[in-house]
Amino acid sequence: MVRVFVKFCVRIFTLFLFRVKTYGQENIESGKPYILCANHVSNWDPPILYSATKREMYIMAKEELFKNKFIYWFAKKMNIFPVKRGKQDIESIKKSLKVLNENKILSIFPEGTRNGIKKNGKIQNGPSYLCARSGVDVIPVKIEGSFKPFTKVKLYYGKPLNFSKYQSKKPEKEILDLISNEITEAIWGKEIENAK
Repeated sequence: MVRVFVKFCVRIFTLFLFRVKTYGQENIESGKPYILCANHVSNWDPPILYSATKREMYIMAKEELFKNKFIYWFAKKMNIFPVKRGKQDIESIKKSLKVLNENKILSIFPEGTRNGIKKNGKIQNGPSYLCARSGVDVIPVKIEGSFKPFTKVKLYYGKPLNFSKYQSKKPEKEILDLISNEITEAIWGKEIENAK
């Protein structure tokens, strides 16, 4: 009940502050697990994505955020759980696979940091690993906006990407890179081309 109320309040607040518009939510079928992979523009990305998506989801976020007591409380209410960046975090992997096995939605920001694709030119292989382990479809999500108060933020939910043919308990790096490249193209394709 508390989670529903918090989600409702965040939804109303973000609609007022950023005039959030969503497109393509029909690509998310009910009762089916998905990995949502979104670009990371602002610290507002997780609460906006969570409150704007009709189905309940779980979000993986960097461990450093949870040092703040209020954010720790807020994160628990919003199904946000920590991941240790730069290393293989067994606990977060187990949590993620459990969420997907329960036919729920897991949301990840594969850049690892805000505007990471512009800084590093590639995304991390964590989402690809979970995708290969679980065989679950990926929904690419593009977030657009300046995040200045009272300007519009848009969320575009793309069509599912299916990588089930690569499903394996021990996926090879070449497969993870291949999946990451397809996810990157689905979210940042035009931006990457323009940057060349």
